[in-house]
Amino acid sequence: MVTGLLGNKIGMTQIFDESGNIIPVTILKVGPCVITQLKVQSKDNYNSIQIGYGNTSSKTLNQPKLGHLQKSNIQPLRYLKEFLVNKPEEFKVGQVLTVDLFSPGQLVNIRGKSIGKGFSGLQKRHNFSRGPMTHGSKNHREPGSIGMGTTPGRVLPGKKMAGQLGNQTTTIKNLKVIQINSQENILVIKGSVPGKPGNLLSIIPSE
Repeated sequence: MVTGLLGNKIGMTQIFDESGNIIPVTILKVGPCVITQLKVQSKDNYNSIQIGYGNTSSKTLNQPKLGHLQKSNIQPLRYLKEFLVNKPEEFKVGQVLTVDLFSPGQLVNIRGKSIGKGFSGLQKRHNFSRGPMTHGSKNHREPGSIGMGTTPGRVLPGKKMAGQLGNQTTTIKNLKVIQINSQENILVIKGSVPGKPGNLLSIIPSE
């Protein structure tokens, strides 16, 4: 059984291990998640399960999503996401997945949307060096040359330039599970995860 769960970032803090060392950790509220659909190789050409997370009012959902959930007699859920699995027959629609899916010491990959920082320049976005600040220099934080003139006479695709920084889906791999609180659906992860507090995250066991 290899699958993932959805959760929200609560915030960061620090704890002490048995030796008295400080460990920076992120607190996540994970699940409970409900399986809303099974997809199998014979019918859909791949094996996966669709899970839902976050109770909400039926007024906040559009008709296709609401009808999809009502078809399986599942209460309205705010988020739906698929996770690939090897054996979908081990699951059933309506099954509830909790934080007990993980164990202390396990490594997980966490995916979420990073904090958006708006339109940013080259130094902040790509860690470029700046120009001289004295001796008559007029190039302090400008990009400089972005390509050749006659040949090819254009800016090549993929050129690192100023633009939107952050607000992109990011995955941080091999984060260690420190603690689990099954009663409060809390997962304590070593290190930082993408996004600000309240951000939606996917927690997937590392392979």
